Parts: sequence; structure tokens; C-alpha cells
Amino acid sequence: MFSKILIANRGEIAVRIIRACNEMGIRTVAVYSEADAQALHVNLADESYCIGPALLKDSYLNMTAIIDVAIATGCQAIHPGYGLLSENPRFAELCEKCNIKFIGPHWSVIARMGDKDEARRTMKAAGVPVVPGLDEITDVAAAKKFAAEIGYPVIVKAAAGGGGRGIRIVWKEEDFETAVQTASAEAQSAFGNGKVYLEKYLTDVKHVEMQIVADEQGNVVCLGERDCSMQRKNQKLIEESPCVVLKPETREEMMRCAVLAAKTVGYTNLGTIEFLLDKQGKFYFMEMNTRLQVEHPVTEYVTGIDVVKWQIRIAAGIEFIYKQEDIRLRGCAIECRINSEDARNNFRPSCGQIRFMHIPGGPWVRFDTAIYQDYVIPPYYDSMIGKLIVYARERTEAIRKMQAALCELVIDGVHTNAELSGDILAQPEFKDGTYCTNFLEKFLKDYR
Repeated sequence: MFSKILIANRGEIAVRIIRACNEMGIRTVAVYSEADAQALHVNLADESYCIGPALLKDSYLNMTAIIDVAIATGCQAIHPGYGLLSENPRFAELCEKCNIKFIGPHWSVIARMGDKDEARRTMKAAGVPVVPGLDEITDVAAAKKFAAEIGYPVIVKAAAGGGGRGIRIVWKEEDFETAVQTASAEAQSAFGNGKVYLEKYLTDVKHVEMQIVADEQGNVVCLGERDCSMQRKNQKLIEESPCVVLKPETREEMMRCAVLAAKTVGYTNLGTIEFLLDKQGKFYFMEMNTRLQVEHPVTEYVTGIDVVKWQIRIAAGIEFIYKQEDIRLRGCAIECRINSEDARNNFRPSCGQIRFMHIPGGPWVRFDTAIYQDYVIPPYYDSMIGKLIVYARERTEAIRKMQAALCELVIDGVHTNAELSGDILAQPEFKDGTYCTNFLEKFLKDYR
């Protein structure tokens, strides 16, 4: 087992990883930007080092600075968390060259599955259902003709990256060329790769993802699903497990395909296979996330498995102790992402000092965060400041528990979306689980 790990991240996920390491008896090294000098992960780690100014490119994306700290402090491994460098194959390869274990899949697999166009072709060849579409757009006129053949709407998607960037939905033919150009330009700016591909845009679908764990001995196990359909502009807002509308036979087949997908590419460590599920119960591969997911706590609650600790153990060469037949989803878990933004003012980012803070408690209530009273939220980073997670034996009970926890949560000094989350939970479509990825688009039209 590793004796010291560097956490190449910030915010709540850095805190989460540090806590797991503390419980495992592993010393931790934190890196931080000048803007994060007072951040919680800086104070919780055994050692902390400033690696640059506030901007991401000068600090948390500075691969050389991070590797230098890891080498200087004698770290045997680096945990990238999610976002930032977690799906950067160059960084994972650099770790390998410096004899530092990257806690995640091999860099070649990250590169292969990080190219969504390549991932789509790989899954199609393996027999995993994929959305009808066109591989890399190299000829706009030919792609436009193909779009007309499969019928509008279609979606133009960046082959690299994620987080909703480089994506354009095209509803009519005359908008096609502009959509390709803007999606490609945005992808080039965000990911340094302007390649885009085309898919049929499926409406009234659910976004269901399967969590897989793969060790270095060749074992691949699926830990069940998460319903991530509550989204705004392709950004998840509320996640839950299990998916209440998923039929047992469909779940079994999706899990089989998730395991097949991981085995096809020789995957190791933690990963997520994302699917779209239509009203007829048909599902289609969307993409693979080669990292820890923001919403991993709901899986931890319904399976009783600490996936962060298992990420570390697997990276250290330890065999995963669970078999597929051991996995049973028990109860229901719901997660609400708490963002520092004004939902009633076009989701304007909200920064500043937290004057007062109260975190809800009680059985099976968890708030993963890096904020604290008097902490100043900087304007340079993602708006998510915490994740509120609850668990109960029944879904109806879990919804009530989350509503109570949201009412009890107090973060004074900045605006948050907690009230919006509570309003969503009260909607009939959420209560019966029939909400789709386009639900918030309709709901927010009258939300002022």
C-alpha cells in the first residue's frame, strides 16, 4: 500500500480523498493556488504546497509543478479526483514516466475513451448499442446530408472533453453549419481539440450511468446505476440511485454491457459507462468517464462500498474483494449539488464570504463540502460548493429526508440553488421518477 499520496485537485473532492487516506493510514500532500491559500483541503492535508496563481492553467492544470511537488515530497501516487487533470492522458503518462502511480486507468485507455468518437466506434464494434450517428465530421456538406437522412433534431458533440462544452443541438437544417462551426470552436478553446461528431438527438430520454470497478487482476464488477437525468445545460443537478423506472431485465442488460465495455478496452480502476434510456426501454451508449464521478456518494450509500478507498487499493495492486453476485442495491440515495449561484437571476455566479453556515444532520445525511464559516468563495473556479446526500430505505422517505435537509441547510453570504432543488423535488415528475433530461428546460421557463 502507498504511504503518501498527492491530491491533484481542490474543493470538496480533495477533502473527500484526504479523509479516505486518513482512514487508511496514508499521508497526504495537497497542492493549491494562491487564491486557495485558506482552503480546507490545504489545512487538512499533512503537507501543502502552493503551485501558482489563481488561474487554473497556472496552478491546478500545471502538470510540471504538480509532478515536481510529488517527487520532492516522496509521493508514490497521485489521485486526480474529478475534472481538472483526471482525464488528461498526457498527465497520466507523465506520472508513469516519473514512476508515480496515477490513481485511475492507464493513460492509453484514457486517450482512447476520452475521444468520444473513438469510444463510440469501439463500443459499436463490441456490440454495445450506440445512438445512430456519424463519426468525425470532416465534410460538413456530407454530414448535413446525413443529418437530413436520420431526421432532425441532431446533436453535434465534441470528441474530447466534457462538462457540456462543445455541444450544439440542431433543430432545423438551416442551422446545421453554424452549429458545427460553433461547437468545434468551443471544443478547440476548451480542450485544444476541435474535432466533433454527429448523433441523432433523442428527446424525452433518461441519462442513466453504470458504475464499474475493475482491478488489475482482470475482474470487472458493476455497482449498479445512477439516474442523472435532472440536468441544466448538460450539467447534472440531482442524482439518485437506483433509477426508479428501470426494469430489472433492462438493468441486468445495461450492467452486462457496462462490464463488456470495460473489458473491451482493458479498463482498470473506477469508471462510469453512461447510457441514454428512451421511453420504450431501449438504451444507447453515450460515453465513458474514466474517473471518479461527482455523484459517487449515492452509489456508496446503496452498495455500502467506499469507492474512493477502492480506487486507491486497486491502484496499489489489491484485488477487488466483491464479485458481481455480491452487489445488491439496497434502499434509495439522492444527491443534490449545491452551487453558489442565483437561480432566480439567470443563475448568476455568487461569490463572497460565508457569514453564517449550518449543515443539516441526522441519520444518513451527508454534506460533502470544502466550505466553512467565514470562508471566502473565490470567483475563479466551478460554482459547486458542496453535495448534499441522503439515504433511506424507501424512495418516498428519501425524498422527504432530502427536502428536510435542504430546508435546514443555511449558507448565508452567497446565493445557492438549494431552494431550486427543493422545488424540483416537489414536482410530480420527480416524485414518480418519470422526469427526463429536458425537464428543467421546461420547468425553468416559469421559475422566477
